[in-house]
Amino acid sequence: MKPLWKIDSAPPVGTPFESGGRHDVVIVGAGLTGLATAVMLVRAGLDVAVVEAGAVGELATGGNTGKLSLLQGQRLAEIRRHHSASLLRAYVDANRAGMDWLLEFAEHAGVPYERRTDHTYAQTPDALESVRASHAAAREAGLPTRMLIGTQVPETFPVAGAVALGEQVTIDPMRVARALAEEFLAAGGTLHTGIRVTAVHALPDSRVETASGPLFGEHIVVTTGAPILDRGLYFAKMRAFRSYCVSFRVPGDIPVATYISADGPTRSIRPVSPSDGPEDGSNLVVGGNGHPVGRSDGERAAVDDLVAWTQQHFPGAEETHRWSAQDYESHNLLPFVGAMPRGLGAVRFATGYAKWGLSNAPAAALRLTAEVLGASWHDRPDWMVKIGTRLTVPADLARGAVEGAKVAAAATTGWVDAERRRVPVPRPVEGQGVVANRGGLPVGVSTVDGVTRAVDAVCPHLGGVLAWNDADCTWDCPLHASRFSPDGTRIEGPALRDLKTLPRTSAG
Repeated sequence: MKPLWKIDSAPPVGTPFESGGRHDVVIVGAGLTGLATAVMLVRAGLDVAVVEAGAVGELATGGNTGKLSLLQGQRLAEIRRHHSASLLRAYVDANRAGMDWLLEFAEHAGVPYERRTDHTYAQTPDALESVRASHAAAREAGLPTRMLIGTQVPETFPVAGAVALGEQVTIDPMRVARALAEEFLAAGGTLHTGIRVTAVHALPDSRVETASGPLFGEHIVVTTGAPILDRGLYFAKMRAFRSYCVSFRVPGDIPVATYISADGPTRSIRPVSPSDGPEDGSNLVVGGNGHPVGRSDGERAAVDDLVAWTQQHFPGAEETHRWSAQDYESHNLLPFVGAMPRGLGAVRFATGYAKWGLSNAPAAALRLTAEVLGASWHDRPDWMVKIGTRLTVPADLARGAVEGAKVAAAATTGWVDAERRRVPVPRPVEGQGVVANRGGLPVGVSTVDGVTRAVDAVCPHLGGVLAWNDADCTWDCPLHASRFSPDGTRIEGPALRDLKTLPRTSAG
């Protein structure tokens, strides 16, 4: 599964790692948040290093749909149901600032994009009230949306009605990431790719630990999808989703606008042109069918469902690429950005964009930059002050309690299910994995690319029993969304260690 955006030239690999290096700022993660923060800080004259376990845009950035919108599906209505109108406006203003910064950067760097009208739409009449709520919240936040009845939306897929917002954007997220990395390096920044950070410390000197040695920085900024630190227990204050995308070559007409459904199963539609995507002939991206990480009856079936839906409504559609991405939503519905608890003011982080990272990420970078540079509250924009001083409300706690109950149930179910199957087990067919019990401990056995492997199927973070993801061919934790490759290598999430590899016991 390779995203459409990653078929072009490889991103910059950066500079060789030297243990013990000292910088003004060390940023963990070379996605959009990390790179935007890095560019802002080097423009301000700071010595900055970015450390990335994989490549530039390795995970969420590279798996983005490339939709940059302030409408954001049902997000605004969800925020308004639980927060004040002033906080909703601050959220929209933050995203507008992020959007403006990203587009200004794109103009400066020569990254093309398209202006399009974005829609949140109802697939059936039952969802029209949800669409109207999105319209009302957007208008309250100052966005010039308009309501459309079904006949006013000339599309071939089912639309009972929609709320529309013009002058939104589609852009290739990997072009943006590559351009950010190139400017960062050209300005003298240090970019270390293929280096995994294993710990962050504030004392005695603020630093990050890696398998290749430490890096020291007066400020540390963690911009991984889930913070790789348990300080503040943010892994328990968010929920994580995996969503799926498929790109197509469609011989007939395709929408010129973007869409996301308000009702399920989620359908996200995004046209692609050479100016906002690769020139490989793909002209449509359809996404959706998201689910909590590690809690699905079939990931591959979710992708196949997107393909079937597209071929039904766009005859002759030919699949070109399929991929997935992981996104985090905070229980209070707003991103977490700022100082990490017990970080002594030296450690900051950002996460929880709820699938709208193209505007939330640069907005977070603006706030992180202001804090690192020591900007006073008086000198910060109103949206930054409002969001930075918000209080937890009862609804935040209620959502956290509900998610906590689901996590507890998943923890129990995983261990019980593992007891039902004992090793040895038959060799899984290609692309499949099973969890069995060996001596009272869950073991994961999978076959990928003709190789059968066995790994410890207990997540090293908090002991959840892993589930096999048959779309990505990964072991996923249903508790807090850590993910691992078939050989046990950690991919993402709050877990910091790889899984133990185990000898496979043959079933004959």
